[in-house]
Amino acid sequence: MVSVAFGGKPVELLGKSVHVGDTAPDFTVLDREWNEKKLNDYSGVRILASVPSLDTGVCDAETRRFNEEATRLDGVTVITVSVDLPFAQSRWCGAAGLDDAVTLSDHRDLSFGKAYGAVMKGFRLLARAVFVVDSSDRVVYTEYVDEVTHHPDYTAAIEAAKNA
Repeated sequence: MVSVAFGGKPVELLGKSVHVGDTAPDFTVLDREWNEKKLNDYSGVRILASVPSLDTGVCDAETRRFNEEATRLDGVTVITVSVDLPFAQSRWCGAAGLDDAVTLSDHRDLSFGKAYGAVMKGFRLLARAVFVVDSSDRVVYTEYVDEVTHHPDYTAAIEAAKNA
């Protein structure tokens, strides 16, 4: 079981942890137009970034950084998943100038969070985690950030995506 803290206090994560070598679990989430999306709606290498809310400083910075890094990588899609409502994600993308960013909402069923072991029990938010999935749906990198208010290891995730 993965252990994380939120504001210095331990938080239990719900769902099954995902590990390098696993087949990436599928999920059903909503895009900004309220359409259902699944993992295989996106091809190639995918960086799946789970964040508590785009309206926080670390989540905002993380989403911007991964999307900026991805512009230099061929065949890599960054997918940011939070429980923010689709119209809140749309508003954030417009304000951030990232209209092409892929933000997906897990608010309805917590499908992604449960499949990737990233739901923070008692909060109905996703923990900060990063998964890199190769083009054959194999997980090649995972990071459950030990303190949800901290940044992930951007360099390691980007390297994993480059090498996938």
